[in-house]
Amino acid sequence: MIRVVIENFLLFLLPTLIYAAWMLYMRSKDEARDEDGNKPPVRVLVDDAPLLWLFVAGAALVIATLVTFGTYTGGKPGQHYTPGVLRDGKIEPGQIR
Repeated sequence: MIRVVIENFLLFLLPTLIYAAWMLYMRSKDEARDEDGNKPPVRVLVDDAPLLWLFVAGAALVIATLVTFGTYTGGKPGQHYTPGVLRDGKIEPGQIR
C-alpha cells in the first residue's frame, strides 16, 4: 500500500521537479548577476514559480493515472492468468483463462 502512495506522490511532484530542474539549468546558463557578482539565490525559483499551475498539472497527472489503471480490466473474478511460455522456439503469449 505504501508503494502506491509513494508512486502517486512522486507523480504529483513530477511537474514541479521538471520545472525546478529546468529553472536550475537555465540559471546555470544565465549570466544574470547581482551587484556583488553573485547569481540570485535558489529561493527566487520558489518565489517566481507558478505553484498553482504546477499543483494543477500534478493533480491532473495523478487523476489521469488513477482513472487509466482503474478502468483497466485484467479479467473477471475467478479467472487466472497463465504467463507466456517458450515452446519450440516460439513465444506463446500469456492468457487470462
